[in-house]
Amino acid sequence: MRHRIFGEDGDTDLVFVMGWGNRWTHENVSWLIGKLTDAGYRVHAFELPTNIDDFKADWLEPIAEYVLELEEYQLLGHSAGALVGQALDGADNHVYLSPWWGYSEAYPEPLLDVVAKLPTTFPCLPIGEMDREALGEKATDHQLATLPRWVSPAFVRETRRAQAELLTIDHDAIVFCSLRDPVVSLAPIGERVPADHVVLYDGGHELFSAVSRDRHIDTLLAALEDGADALEEDPKADEEEPVSA
Repeated sequence: MRHRIFGEDGDTDLVFVMGWGNRWTHENVSWLIGKLTDAGYRVHAFELPTNIDDFKADWLEPIAEYVLELEEYQLLGHSAGALVGQALDGADNHVYLSPWWGYSEAYPEPLLDVVAKLPTTFPCLPIGEMDREALGEKATDHQLATLPRWVSPAFVRETRRAQAELLTIDHDAIVFCSLRDPVVSLAPIGERVPADHVVLYDGGHELFSAVSRDRHIDTLLAALEDGADALEEDPKADEEEPVSA
C-alpha cells in the first residue's frame, strides 16, 4: 500500500483513503488534495492495492495501525476507501464520498456468488465500463487510461465479506453521493445514514470528477471540520440537484 503526506505544515491531520484505482497523480484527485491542504490539513493519503486476497491484511490493518500514531484526525474516504474507513477508530469527523458499502445492480448477486467461489487470486474478471459517464465528466484521459480493468475472484469474495460485516456508521458521518452512481449500491447508505446527513450531487461515482464539484467543496470542508453540524448551518447542502437527462 502506498502512502504519502501532503501539506506537512498543516495544522490538522486528515486521513484520506482513496478509492479503488485512484492515484494521487490523477488530476482530479490532486485537485481535491489541493483543496484539503489549502484548508490547512496535513493530508495522509493512502492508495489502496487494486488486487487483494484478504481485506483486513491488505487494506484495513496497515491503515488501522498507522492511525494509532495520530493523536486526533479527520477521516475522508472515497468508495472502497469508505469501506476501509468505516472500520477505523479514532477519527473526530467522518466524511464518505460514494461509499462502496454494496455492489450496484450492475453486478447481479447470483453472478457475484458464483465468481466469489472461484479459488484464484488472479485478476481475470472485467470490471465493466468505467468512462466519464460512470466516473464524472471531468475524468481525464490519463485517469481513464491508468484505471485497472480486472479484479480477481478473491477480491470479490473479500470485499463482499467486508460489506456484509459493516459496522454501525458513526452517527455524525456525512455522505456525499449521486443517484446516478453506477458503481455502488445506494441501499446501504440509506440503511445506515440519516437522510439529513446525505448530500446529493449531480454526477457519477466521483464527486471530485463531477462538474458540480465546486458547488460542494465548501460543504465538504465544513463537514470535515464540524461534522453533521455543518449541514445544519447550510440548509441548501442536502438539496438534491437536478439530474441531467
